[in-house]
Amino acid sequence: METNTHSQEATFDWKLFFILWGMVIGGVIAAIPFSLTLQAEKLKTAQLPLPLELLIPIQIVANALIFGLFTGLGLYLAPRVGLGLPFLSSLIRKEKPAQPFRPVALLALVIGVLAAGIIAALDLRVFSLEAHFKALAISVPEPPTPPPWQGFLAAFYGGIAEEVLLRLFLLTLLGWLGCLIARCQAATLPSPIFWIANVLTAILFGLGHLPATAAMGIPLDTFVIIRAIVLNGIAGLAFGWLYWKHGLESAMVAHFSADIVLHVFLAF
Repeated sequence: METNTHSQEATFDWKLFFILWGMVIGGVIAAIPFSLTLQAEKLKTAQLPLPLELLIPIQIVANALIFGLFTGLGLYLAPRVGLGLPFLSSLIRKEKPAQPFRPVALLALVIGVLAAGIIAALDLRVFSLEAHFKALAISVPEPPTPPPWQGFLAAFYGGIAEEVLLRLFLLTLLGWLGCLIARCQAATLPSPIFWIANVLTAILFGLGHLPATAAMGIPLDTFVIIRAIVLNGIAGLAFGWLYWKHGLESAMVAHFSADIVLHVFLAF
């Protein structure tokens, strides 16, 4: 069974909840320009129930409520399987963390950049949508490329909101259910249960990108689905491992770094 340095306390930390929830809401708002650019063509012909100026605030509130639930459940379950946010928790409590943050952040940065490089290379050489649909003689619209500044803002959504949803909530929930079934004796996540939860989370992470792909007018055939699972799953597995070994903050740094490479540097 793997060891970890996360707090085993089961007391719900409301201060941590509101700080993290506020960060998530900020990430949701930051991603709006990026999302609007991706859906620009669809919005031109869409029959909206309300003006966009009203829909956006409503969606922000709805997302805030949903993410509030995910954040709360994740924070409630995480200490019960040895997971959590050790650095932010220590900072709030004015305690010294069990390990220094700088080397962890550097490791996460490197992993995030490497993951982005692998994704970009596979997207170009193995999973090229342009080459795939050209071989099928199918004409599809070229996906819009949001400008780098929008990609930079969207990286906060990926690094914060998606990590709260996928790692803090989903991976934690799956790990907790696995421990419940296996009747784990200690408040830690055994290696086999973690990897099952991590793989499932990574697959769902990939599938979760398909609605945005479809919204850009790209047909969801088998190739596109496998592409989404593989490209996003690679990063998801790495982020999950960081969460397990070093806490959610490290997964956030890695995800943010990967998004900066993919949506900022490669957008020029």
